Amino acid sequence: MSKTYILYNPHSGNGSGKAKAEIFAATCGDAALLDLTEVCADYKALFDKTTAEDRVIICGGDGTLNRFVNEVEGLEIPCDILYYATGTGNDFLRDMGKEEGAAPFSVKEILQDLPIVTVNGKEWRFLNGVGYGIDGYCCEVGDQLRAKGDGKPINYTAIAIKGLLFHYKPTNARITVDGKVHTFEKVWIAPTMVGRYYGGGMMPAPAQRREDRLDHVSVGLMHHSGKLGTLMNFPNLFKGEHLKKKKSTAVLVGKEIRVEFDRPVALQIDGETVLHVSSYEVRLAKSAERAAAKETAAV
Repeated sequence: MSKTYILYNPHSGNGSGKAKAEIFAATCGDAALLDLTEVCADYKALFDKTTAEDRVIICGGDGTLNRFVNEVEGLEIPCDILYYATGTGNDFLRDMGKEEGAAPFSVKEILQDLPIVTVNGKEWRFLNGVGYGIDGYCCEVGDQLRAKGDGKPINYTAIAIKGLLFHYKPTNARITVDGKVHTFEKVWIAPTMVGRYYGGGMMPAPAQRREDRLDHVSVGLMHHSGKLGTLMNFPNLFKGEHLKKKKSTAVLVGKEIRVEFDRPVALQIDGETVLHVSSYEVRLAKSAERAAAKETAAV
């Protein structure tokens, strides 16, 4: 007889993760409801007792999926993995063409062959994007506000606007894409994307598609513009129309990316903050590189 395990992140959705998971679990019969922050200490023990007929449903947001992918790296997973969104930004859900409240769907194949980012000597696989610049700053400030514990939802758009106007100073950047060096002045954002969305619906590289991860990733830039010009173009990120400002935007596409800023700033990986970062590197997963090589050889 098949079994269902629901793993929920109590911290997702601004702390509403457990309540949302309990409501969802009530529709799933005798499914086992487990706190993911406890299960993650020994994922192997969970998967060792599953079969191909079983299923594990992850309840959380983009950060939850990111941590899950990295924490189960190298484990044998016999069962299917599904996702039910209980996060705030839900960019992965948006990229899959679904809305909050959508029925759980299989993500086992989708979570394979994700690109790898190296930051301060540590590697992570990432699901949506690596934000560098004011997007990392927004996550840093959001973490600070959340730590105060007043329970108020974090408004990242408001943080970004205040950062653009008053607090965040742009950097100069050196970006190496497949060995070719590009330099930019006054860089506001320089994220590397595997899907279309990050930051609650922004599209810095709107042509990037999740299936492209087998061939390339994309770096989207806003640069060489003053505070007012950047602020005026910022809302266009949510429609992917910021690229109409060709003199102050760019998209670079490649298999190996290195982004270097001329001073350390915060960086975010699927919404998870890393402080004091001077550079990051992205490469495709080895299996994805092999698949891309086979496709090239077949042409």
